[in-house]
This record gives sequence, structure tokens and C-alpha cells, in this order.
Amino acid sequence: MTGPILSIRNLTVEIPTRHGILRPVDGISYDIGRGEILGIVGESGAGKSMAGNAVIDLLSPPAHIAGGEIWVNGTRIDQLKGDAMRRLRGKEIGMVFQDPLTSLNPLLRIGDQLTETILAHLPLSRAQAKDRAIKALDEVGIPGATERINSYPHEFSGGMRQRVVIALALCAEPSLIIADEPTTALDVSVQAQIIALLKALCRNRGTAVMLITHDMGVIAEAADRVAVMYAGKLAELGAVRDVLGAPRHPYTDGLMGSTPLASRGKARLHQIPGAMPALDNLPQGCAFHPRCPYAQSICKTQMPTLADGDGAACFFPLPHTAEVA
Repeated sequence: MTGPILSIRNLTVEIPTRHGILRPVDGISYDIGRGEILGIVGESGAGKSMAGNAVIDLLSPPAHIAGGEIWVNGTRIDQLKGDAMRRLRGKEIGMVFQDPLTSLNPLLRIGDQLTETILAHLPLSRAQAKDRAIKALDEVGIPGATERINSYPHEFSGGMRQRVVIALALCAEPSLIIADEPTTALDVSVQAQIIALLKALCRNRGTAVMLITHDMGVIAEAADRVAVMYAGKLAELGAVRDVLGAPRHPYTDGLMGSTPLASRGKARLHQIPGAMPALDNLPQGCAFHPRCPYAQSICKTQMPTLADGDGAACFFPLPHTAEVA
């Protein structure tokens, strides 16, 4: 199959309030290809998780998709509702949440949860579904999968529970996985194992992954490309080696400078002054201009746009040769 697994075009999510309409996701566009991991990164409130929830139709009312298109494997899905979306969710799109217990029923054995998911989406007998569930657990590195399939969620460690959730997301063989902060609650060694697992699944299955995180280290280790979000918009999009090695948007440059990854042993990390504006109080022009050391008069009155393809939504992008702060 050619073409992207996921294609998002001008996606806008709105939340009506008594003070006006908020747009936590405002006109974003990007693709994710087969076997590719796209990292979505930004501060809390930037719109990362809201974009992922919009794709899988898990927006909490009154939040809703107000514009744009979402395509999965050539089928437009943003207008699907009810049973049509439920059939797609799990079969074509899998979801991995930050807290494994969000996805797992503590009262049911792991095997029952995997088997029911498989039976809901694939024309298999219960025995065949159980065999597939065991293979899924084995694929994600659960030792003794034949025996552990009868265990309850509380009988697994945090890292192993996250592996079970990944198996649950994969058991119906979806082509797209949305992973929302899948490593945040795990220690560093287990984080590395989960990242290696996601990369192996992409390589072996051709699965596309939307990896939502605030951790630039995770992006550097796991992603092929990265989309940087700020105040609901895309600030920068490109290959990880380019964006992290020579960021062109001042916000991305600030993010990189504030991480140990780019500190180069300095005693103090760089800090971006100020805070991201509230959605009901966005400044005119570029939302980042009050915090930007390079802002000029045009930045305060006009909104820069991200051209088709990779690049930075900035009137005065940093040169390609710029070093990380």
C-alpha cells in the first residue's frame, strides 16, 4: 500500500464556553507513513493529547471537531460516529494510554480482555482468539505468556502492564497506534524497553505510531519525525535529526536548550521566559511572540503558517546551522 496510514488536514478542535470558543487544536496538518513513528511534543496544554483523542473520537463533550479532515488508510473517519467508529477503533486504530489501568479492567483476567477484543474485530473462534492473545503477549515480551494470560492486571509490574496494554492495542492488528505518554510513569530502564518495543513493532509489522510525549529524550530515541506544538498550532515539523540537531523555530530551540539532552554539561539549563498563554487569552499574531527573543513587529500582528511539508511556522526561522541553545 502506498500513501500515509494517517493523514490529518487542517484539523481544528473547538470547546465552546461562556467566555467564547477555545481552540486547543487549531488547523494542524501532518501525515504518518507505514512503519513510521511521528513524535508529537510540546508543553502541557499545547494540544498534543487533544489531537490524538480527536483521531480516535475520544473527545469529551463539549469538545468537538470543528473543521478539517482525518484519513486512515484512505478512508475519511472524522465524520464517523457510533458503531461505525467503534468498529474502526481497535481494528484500524489502537490506543496506548499513560496509565495502563485506564485500559485494563482490574476484575478480568488479561486473557479474557485480549480475547474479547480480538473476537470483536476478527472472525475467529474463541480458541483461535486465545492463541492469538498468547502470541500477542509473547510478541511484546511477556515471559511465560501461556501461563500469564490467566493473571489479573494487579499481578503485573507497571512496565509489564504497559506491555499488556500494547498487546491489547495490537491484538486486532491495527495499522495505526496512538501512544499518549506511554513511558511517563515508568523508570528509565523500563522506558528504554518500551521504546525498543514500539520501534520493533514498527519495523516488523509496518505499524504507524503517533507518539505523544513531553520528553525530548523519548523523541530523540524513538521517533523518525517530530511535530512540535504550541498553543494548539504546529510550530515545527521535520525529521528528528534536523529538528533536534538544528531547530529552526525559536520555541523548539528553547525546548531543546531546556533539556539535559542538549545541556552539554552546563551547570544551568536554558529556560524559556514566561508561560504558554491560556487559550482564552491568546495574543494577536504569533502566540509565541511574547516569549520569543527574535520577535519583530510583524510577529505581533500576523500569524505565521507552516508551509506544506517540513519546516517552521516562523517569520524569522533560525538558520539551518544554528546550534542548540
